[in-house]
Amino acid sequence: MKQGKKPTKKQKLAIAAARLNPDNWLVIKNLPGELHLQHRFTGRVRVLKVKSA
Repeated sequence: MKQGKKPTKKQKLAIAAARLNPDNWLVIKNLPGELHLQHRFTGRVRVLKVKSA
């Protein structure tokens, strides 16, 4: 599996809006309308629906 990247400021705001701690999540994929995240410690994968600008 690919390694995740640290989220940008805009991505951190989207993660926080989903009531998650941005410090614990890494970005795997950044698709239009979706943000694929992986938890830093457990490896759990989540997909967030984000509003495209």
